[in-house]
Amino acid sequence: MNIRRAEEKDMNSINKLLRQVLMVHHNGRPDLFKSDVKKYTDEELLNIIQDDNRPIFVGVDENDMVVGYAFCVFQQHMSDNILTAVKTLYIDDLCVDEDLRGQYIGKQIYEYVLDFARNCGCYNVTLNVWSCNPGAQKFYENCGLVPYKIGMEKIL
Repeated sequence: MNIRRAEEKDMNSINKLLRQVLMVHHNGRPDLFKSDVKKYTDEELLNIIQDDNRPIFVGVDENDMVVGYAFCVFQQHMSDNILTAVKTLYIDDLCVDEDLRGQYIGKQIYEYVLDFARNCGCYNVTLNVWSCNPGAQKFYENCGLVPYKIGMEKIL
């Protein structure tokens, strides 16, 4: 597998994986997540692909077909009253095609993102995981991530 920055030609494959992620979330929390919608318009996705502050990395097979991705966002709190100005790479979304899971594709993409973040001078890599997705939580724990904050709710 090769890992590279996403390109416009990858949009259809990325949208397919985004739908898979949406359905995991919709099935886990249909009260919060719609089904059968696109997370981004094609214009929004193309803008993200071209934005160096929001890099998308794709894992591709020997035919250059996307098998997984990581959407990332650089974050830094400059001049914040309470937070330090450490540079963070936030993983907004990481997905491997549901038919290819268990082949360490996600781990390879995650390790690539870590190396990228280190090379960019980041202090840390962060992400959020929904509690309705225990498989993802276990994956991230196996990658060595630990909770640093917990979101909680009370449904009224």
